[in-house]
Amino acid sequence: MLSRITRITELLQLNGALFIADIGAALLAETPVYAPLVLEHPDAHLFSFDGDPRQIAALKARYGNKATVLEHYVGDGQAHTAYVCEETSGMTSLFKPSPRALSFFNGFDDFGRVLRTERVQTARLDSIAAIERIDFLKMDIQGSELSVLQHGTQTLRECLAIQLEVSFVGLYEGQPTFGDIDQWMRANGYLPHSFVDVKRWSISPVVRNNNFRIPFNQLLEADAVYIKDPLALEHYSDVQLKRQVLFADLFFDSPDLAVYCLRELTARGVLSQTALQHYFALLNEPKINTAG
Repeated sequence: MLSRITRITELLQLNGALFIADIGAALLAETPVYAPLVLEHPDAHLFSFDGDPRQIAALKARYGNKATVLEHYVGDGQAHTAYVCEETSGMTSLFKPSPRALSFFNGFDDFGRVLRTERVQTARLDSIAAIERIDFLKMDIQGSELSVLQHGTQTLRECLAIQLEVSFVGLYEGQPTFGDIDQWMRANGYLPHSFVDVKRWSISPVVRNNNFRIPFNQLLEADAVYIKDPLALEHYSDVQLKRQVLFADLFFDSPDLAVYCLRELTARGVLSQTALQHYFALLNEPKINTAG
């Protein structure tokens, strides 16, 4: 039986390369939403960035020749100080951890403890010649997301969806937070689509059920998904609509967005009503993760 990825690709008559980028791609606690597509689709390619050399070998082993793994800190193209924290904490950043913010939350004094500092050169996304374009971008880089966006507008000019970590309480000094990110995204033609995960954390010193990782109500951060403005489909090319259907179904579990884009494709005469009917039939079948 053909896989879901193959069947949707054939239904869409989608040909040509798909370019995924992950900035801050360390393989820590999650399986990225794009992993099955990158590993299975013959024309999907991943640009995987991580400035921490401790993460590079695992990324190369995971994706092999399906990925271009780049040991870059991505940002504004200037030199910065990297604050290196314990490897598994995920808190190494180009921003200095804020003692006041860390002490507000249980456990973060340890998570954000700086082991050493390094002077590093950042690369502007727009200056990386290896990248032709990006169709889907994922970022989790501890505060530097806005800098990447601001210095990557040309590379991202065709990007359809961006998943990035947004902070409600900045854990680093001078860190842009959710409002800053949201303002930039809207000004550049994106609307919020979903929160993949909303993380709450317990406020020090109160601990719930003897486990400081069990939260009460204080918001900490979230993975937010923004999509190219769906209220302005006239700015989508036919192939962008097809790619957005693919991402909506495989990445976001958003069949309503997929159908919305499919209806536009049928209205343009790019696909027939049969394609829409086949997609509705596919929705009744269980999804199988083939990421391995």
